[in-house]
Amino acid sequence: MNTEKVTARRLTAEETAALDLQDRVFVPAGTEGVSLDCYAPAFLTKPGRNFEGGSFTVRTEFGEEIHILPDNAEEGGIWVADKAGEEIEVLQSAGVLLNLALFVPGGSKESLESLYSAARDAFGAGIVQRWSEEVVAVPDVKVDLYEEPARGRKNTNGQNRDRRALDIYPTRVRFLEPSEGWKFVVEPHKEIVDETPTI
Repeated sequence: MNTEKVTARRLTAEETAALDLQDRVFVPAGTEGVSLDCYAPAFLTKPGRNFEGGSFTVRTEFGEEIHILPDNAEEGGIWVADKAGEEIEVLQSAGVLLNLALFVPGGSKESLESLYSAARDAFGAGIVQRWSEEVVAVPDVKVDLYEEPARGRKNTNGQNRDRRALDIYPTRVRFLEPSEGWKFVVEPHKEIVDETPTI
């Protein structure tokens, strides 16, 4: 297990409430339900002052979401780097797992194999692995993608719409995420016709 020694101190609930989203903290490490005897780098999911009830939610750099009561002596707590603190073991990254949505024009098996072989040449044959593969034919049709408030009022005639992307293939929509508090609206693509009179 790849860890690094970091000097840190444990925060109280009041100190945690003063943290913001960009403040890096350390929380008990765990993955796939297995707790590890070290800590993981993490960030609060919302500013500390916005939490209620004393429980804070943090997301580790490895994608785990954890609920912590900082003042609970039975939990590992929330720690922050401090030279006057004590030494803790912090879990390091082993690499990055990419979930890729690749659009291959024509979609032939040969072109997919050439993509994999190029990736293996760049990073090493034992490094690049195909965990799962979903080959989907992409219809030659485009849609317009809009965002609008998730709880929008009816009959607003789309005044709150924000054009997120143009000329997008419908199969790509499922790989995108709407902004917080917004939802996607997908409509058939319409060419924008400029009807401004010209002289």
